[in-house]
Amino acid sequence: MVNLGILAHVDAGKTSLTERLLHTAGVIDEVGSVDDGNTQTDSLALERQRGITIKSAVVSFVIDDVTVNLIDTPGHPDFIAEVERVLSVLDGAALVISAVEGVQAQTRVLMRTLQRLRIPTLLFVNKIDRGGADCTRVLREISEKLTPAIVPMGSATELGTRGARFTPFATTDASHTARLTEVLADQDDALLAAYVDDPATVPYHQVYDALAAQTGRALVHPVFIGSAITGAGVEPLIAGITRLLPAADGRVDGPASGTVFKVERGSAGEKIAYVRMFGGTIHTRERIRLPGDTEGKITAISVFDRGSAPSRPSVSAGQIGKLWGLGGIQIGDAVGVSLAPSDAHHFAPPTLETVVVPTSPSDKGALHVALAQLAEQDPLINLRQDDERQEIFVSLYGEVQKEVIQATLTTDFGIDVTFRETTTICVERPTGTGTAVERLGAGRDASTHQTILPTLDGDPNPFLAGVGLRIDPAPIGSGIEFRLEIELGSLPPAFLKAIENTVRETLHQGLHGWEVLDCVVTLTYSGYVPRQGKRGTTFDPSISSSAGDFRNLTPLVVIGALKEAGTQVYEPVHRFTLEAPDDTLGAVLPVLLRLRAVSNPAALRGSSATIEGEIPAARVYELQQQLPSLTRGEGVLECAFSHYQPVRGEVPSRQRSDHNPLNRKEYLLRLKRRA
Repeated sequence: MVNLGILAHVDAGKTSLTERLLHTAGVIDEVGSVDDGNTQTDSLALERQRGITIKSAVVSFVIDDVTVNLIDTPGHPDFIAEVERVLSVLDGAALVISAVEGVQAQTRVLMRTLQRLRIPTLLFVNKIDRGGADCTRVLREISEKLTPAIVPMGSATELGTRGARFTPFATTDASHTARLTEVLADQDDALLAAYVDDPATVPYHQVYDALAAQTGRALVHPVFIGSAITGAGVEPLIAGITRLLPAADGRVDGPASGTVFKVERGSAGEKIAYVRMFGGTIHTRERIRLPGDTEGKITAISVFDRGSAPSRPSVSAGQIGKLWGLGGIQIGDAVGVSLAPSDAHHFAPPTLETVVVPTSPSDKGALHVALAQLAEQDPLINLRQDDERQEIFVSLYGEVQKEVIQATLTTDFGIDVTFRETTTICVERPTGTGTAVERLGAGRDASTHQTILPTLDGDPNPFLAGVGLRIDPAPIGSGIEFRLEIELGSLPPAFLKAIENTVRETLHQGLHGWEVLDCVVTLTYSGYVPRQGKRGTTFDPSISSSAGDFRNLTPLVVIGALKEAGTQVYEPVHRFTLEAPDDTLGAVLPVLLRLRAVSNPAALRGSSATIEGEIPAARVYELQQQLPSLTRGEGVLECAFSHYQPVRGEVPSRQRSDHNPLNRKEYLLRLKRRA
């Protein structure tokens, strides 16, 4: 069994390839068309209308007794979150590249991620039947822009015609064996020594076995060529999938372990969790361990098999199934024992944000419920509510995603909405070291030995808790690290957990309202009042510390330390590739300069010019809007997140939520009113 992901830049043809694979395997009688809206994996009405994949979809087929669970993923960068969730459940991947457009922006993003995660990957150069197909150029681009560790598995002829075909190299082809050995020898000294000693004594099957081994370790990437529309080269690709990619591992009789990579709602509104099993077996009506030391009871199971997902009594290691009954389940959750790979984010978070406004004010409550359900299916939507203004913010990757959210709310929930202007999401990083301490209480009553409670208007710390924190800058990309300098055991675990959780929550909004990244937060001081009571009682919560005291106090300490450390606001920057007619450069270059883009000299090829560089994310949409008029409609722009850079000039601020205490007095008064 192989769990295979199909990945590509938008319009490279991966959904068409999925259809062709299903047809070749005998799962479907006719190949569906993206243009006609009748493909197997693009089942949503919006996907059929727009001709793009929005949600990942799973189908299954069998080739030579090997079951392949194929996951078709979106290619549009606005839906990269769908791809991210799939990566953690794959045994291998097929990266599709157009023989006409070649290596595109999203192709590079995907390949870098596959390499970083060491996911075994085959490359498929598609669309050789299209005018402009050029395999020699595309293979060169792959080697230069993706990886030099590639091995073409055959040659293509009659490019650009319906008769275009792919011919695999013969096992007796000495030049192919030599090329294979040359690439594989970088990682296999024994193979190199045998070949140098006497090439004729190294049989092809030995070289092919070495190819399979290195492909399985993501050290080399076989390249197949063909056309998903005509079927050229698809059978050799299938042979590569079954023979070169590693099979799913995991013991069926081991402890149950799976990862949820997709959540959807059924017709009755029930949650359905898509799970890849890494070990063991889960049965219907079984109680299974979930995150947070909770349990859930499985009420139904279906397992993907030969084009459908029939009901089954169980789902086992290596399989992908759908589980019913887990009402609190979320994407990324471990089911059973957590044996799956890390759920760390592989792509950049969304860099855009907008306010969703219901057309009818009476739909405000329903809108929040609907967006919460969409966030279940896409956690990176990242809902944020401003209670004071009664506004709901959503994070976005782009304008297409916003349009899809709007259409989904109308179609699935009957809620018409509009959006405010899309704004850029910045981040903050500490610029120095800052410390803050809130010490415990004012003293003790000598007659009762009880703590004297400070008042809101008196002692500056009105909580039965003491917290001291130090915030230090950390390397870019390191995230938030929480450390202890207090003595282990000096604070009950529940209070320590409350402090750490609140630190992370508070850092969602720094001094300017943006999320704080890349810092080390160290707990330097703690104090608490043990469980105690007044005379004649054993316990009185009003004079004993609680986790709530630490949750209320910690934000004050975090903000105090941040104020002393200071923070720098950073804006997201996208790398871009812009292709346009060379005679339009005179109009394009001044606009790039005005939009604060930094670009390399234009590369000319024939009458076409290619410009690569970086541009602030806040200016991308403006460039997209102006490009058609600047280039007579012939310009093509590709963008992807690159990094964050310090904001120059006026520092943008974000509307703060009322629980983040920049103003100490107002924060304490709000807590008092709530109490």
